[in-house]
Amino acid sequence: MTQCLPNILSLVAAAAILFAGCSPSTPESPRRSRAPFGTLGGKEVFLYTLRNKSGMEARITNYGGIVVSLLVPDKSNKPGDVVLGYDSLSSYLKATSYFGAIVGRYGNRIGKGRFTLEGKEYALNVNDGHNTLHGGLKGFDKVVWEADESIPATQPSLSLSYLSRDGEEGFPGSLKATVAYTLTDSNELRIDYTASTDKPTVLNLTHHSYFNLAGAGSGDILSHELMLNADRFTPIDSGIITTGELKPVEGTPMDFRTPTAIGARIGVKDDQLRFGRGYDHNWVLNRTGEGLSLAARVWEKTSGRVMEVWTTEPGVQFYTGNFLDGTAIGKGGKAYAYRTGLCLETQHFPDSPNKPTFPTTVLRPGEKFTSTTVYKFSVQ
Repeated sequence: MTQCLPNILSLVAAAAILFAGCSPSTPESPRRSRAPFGTLGGKEVFLYTLRNKSGMEARITNYGGIVVSLLVPDKSNKPGDVVLGYDSLSSYLKATSYFGAIVGRYGNRIGKGRFTLEGKEYALNVNDGHNTLHGGLKGFDKVVWEADESIPATQPSLSLSYLSRDGEEGFPGSLKATVAYTLTDSNELRIDYTASTDKPTVLNLTHHSYFNLAGAGSGDILSHELMLNADRFTPIDSGIITTGELKPVEGTPMDFRTPTAIGARIGVKDDQLRFGRGYDHNWVLNRTGEGLSLAARVWEKTSGRVMEVWTTEPGVQFYTGNFLDGTAIGKGGKAYAYRTGLCLETQHFPDSPNKPTFPTTVLRPGEKFTSTTVYKFSVQ
């Protein structure tokens, strides 16, 4: 009995500390983890999982910075995956739809794959007819990014960096780009972009998730209700290149200033819809100040999920999955058919290097490019 007394006293002391709210510190639960996802060119590719305290989870790979899955609670608090994607690295290597990827060096299109900067003409690799789309033949979506492993695993964030060499895809200057994903406890996926260059160059970074708030692979997105905070858009020609005009949305199928079902006017006879095969246009946002401004709001009735898009960018590309045709077999063996995902790509305007009246996309040595976009989820 005497030999047991010290142990009993220790237990009593520990209990007293516990009930006093002064328990010995314990490590915080990991909110970021990683698992192998394959190799490419001798480089390891990982799948990182970010978790918040509100039941949301994001899985992101350092190949292309791709958001592979995004689990978001519905109105019954049941989580569901709201982004299109694949189960394996090999599927992403064969893909052409930019599911969930970081897009660069220049997101969207540059007409005829050419631009002039400081008196010198640059010829880019073309991959969209005569145009350069989303960075060219091998854009930022097709490279292995370096993950910053020094960030504590207790933080639901992932920082990825990539050095794009001078001349890559025809672009001038060695560009160092960093993209940080953060999953907040307010059910926000925050994306912070930074970049610097050693020569004058052009830059337009964006994120290319295809969203379906009813759940990936669960049908089309035509009944989703969309609001775009924009009085104007940038019309396109038959080659899907901006004309340089800023046109009012009023009286056109491009007017989403009040919540409207995406499918309500997508089939009307209109040259802009014919050129884009649906919606594939840039909207000029009604910005206020230099910080985050509301760009878009999407609501899906069945799930009750709401997604708001906030950004520091001047524009957003709204795309309705017009080139999906059911041949892409995604997660869980689901086929992604026509218009089963929508994209809201925050950005500078398409073909800005050839449109001097558009906000500039030029980045020079000594300057730091910064941009932030937040996808905020809730229920209604």
